[in-house]
Amino acid sequence: MIDLSINDDVAHVVLNAPDKLNALDEAAIVELDLAYQTAERAGVRALVLSGEGRAFCAGRNIAGVDPRTDDVLGYLGDLVTPLLQRMSRFPAPTFAAAHGACLGVGLGLLIATDVVYVADTAKIGSPFANLGATLDSGGHALFVERLGAHRTLDLIYSGRLMSGVEAVAGGLFSQVFPAAELTDLTVQAATRAASGATQAFLASKALVQALRDERLGLWQSMSDETAAQAALCATGDYREGFAAFQEKRKPSFTGRA
Repeated sequence: MIDLSINDDVAHVVLNAPDKLNALDEAAIVELDLAYQTAERAGVRALVLSGEGRAFCAGRNIAGVDPRTDDVLGYLGDLVTPLLQRMSRFPAPTFAAAHGACLGVGLGLLIATDVVYVADTAKIGSPFANLGATLDSGGHALFVERLGAHRTLDLIYSGRLMSGVEAVAGGLFSQVFPAAELTDLTVQAATRAASGATQAFLASKALVQALRDERLGLWQSMSDETAAQAALCATGDYREGFAAFQEKRKPSFTGRA
């Protein structure tokens, strides 16, 4: 159910089980992890994640799951969390195009992606109270950080789903587009990034993740930025960028260290 294609240094990973709203069982999580490993080995310079059909990803596929014997620790702890960590560490800019339902693990996939574009028709929230379950896959951290505690608990208690427009207005994701244009615009953004200064992008990615995960202060962040800039001085893209500026031409970046 996971498709992977690579063109012009851009990998495109597609969740392709539209009859299940791209809900992910254990086998699909493993397959998705392998797709990211394959894209990484191929040395792509950008990656796009999207979903086929009416939804991006409706979360975990619980069809046939017996709640009395459900190994939720194995599913979330041993499969989902390592996948999201791999996605977050992917050594190139990553983009997601999300439409329809983006719930549970599906929301986690977006949290683990660098840039998220959503359709105006997207549905984002925590409808799990009806299952006697709670939001997982990083959803609490995202909502509290961007929306605050009160709005987070309002969404959880009510089960109300935000639209893509509301999610972007609330600072959850990057931009909102009409559903019919979403994937094309996301691929275009990834293609532009793939021709950019990959090592500089990765330096910023690491800085942003450290600020988010380690709650660094201003001065520590500035120190880390200085170290990153010094390291970039040794890259070919740094030299090419300066040369192109001085020669008043468009740079031609290779993305290599």
